[in-house]
Amino acid sequence: MKDISPEVLLTMMESAVARAITFPVWPQGDAPGAKTSTAHFHLEEQHTGESKLDRSVTGVRAPQITVYASQNPNGAGILVTPGGAYRRVVLDKEGSALAASFNAKGYTLFVMTYRLPGDGHAEGADAPLADVQRAMRTLRARAADFQLDPERIGILGFSAGGHAAASLGVRYKETVYPAQDVIDNESARPAFMALIYPVITMQADIDHTVSRQQLIGDTPDAEQIRCYSMEQMADGSTPPTFLLHAVDDPSVKVENSVVMFTALRRLGVPVEMHLFEQGKHGFGIRDALGLPVAVWPELLMSWIATKV
Repeated sequence: MKDISPEVLLTMMESAVARAITFPVWPQGDAPGAKTSTAHFHLEEQHTGESKLDRSVTGVRAPQITVYASQNPNGAGILVTPGGAYRRVVLDKEGSALAASFNAKGYTLFVMTYRLPGDGHAEGADAPLADVQRAMRTLRARAADFQLDPERIGILGFSAGGHAAASLGVRYKETVYPAQDVIDNESARPAFMALIYPVITMQADIDHTVSRQQLIGDTPDAEQIRCYSMEQMADGSTPPTFLLHAVDDPSVKVENSVVMFTALRRLGVPVEMHLFEQGKHGFGIRDALGLPVAVWPELLMSWIATKV
């Protein structure tokens, strides 16, 4: 993918979107905790660029999963949680743009929207985690529908979506929503997790201010900081982890990945980290073109192949 042009990438995205299917995360559409929220769903056109596939959404009440299926599935699936500073969810830049490269190697992608912690949902700061837990359980329950091995489904998260993904990997056992049906008997633990320029910590010196404000406000106490700092919550059962970050990231400091790497290494959790000098923040695939960091999908897929 590193040698293609933005125009070719857009054509690939258009093809992927045209054949994708979408289904709800929760059986009733709206998440159970959405009943306390006054948020209204809004589709933002051209939020991350000038094309029709630069969409994002706000006010999510009924999270959805969009399936980008491989024509030659290898049995492994990846749940994708795009970023957006916990203020929105980016649909294409960190969603549909991934489909061509991952589908070509047999991976089926499941790009999801999730509720935002500042929208007044009953679960509060745990609303994104509730949605991601339910999404992973749903994929496990429906693995046969997508020609997947239920033990080979992992998660890939970007920026604030990286925090949501890391929360799943670290807090998969926690009960953050009432069971809805038999799907909730499935394990929410991902087989692996990949975190791309992720928000990890709530430590004031290296946190991402906007994401932290949306999660736990301007004056969090020590316990809130600990509970939403994934490097502090991780334990030996955390799944194998892939970390990738640009050193020149002006938004989410590279130290977020570094502290997670250090914590997982001390715990004995298999972990691999790649740091690139250039890339800034939110490069996804399109904005990585022409830079060394553009190789990241190949690095990730090679790593996944050793884990599942």
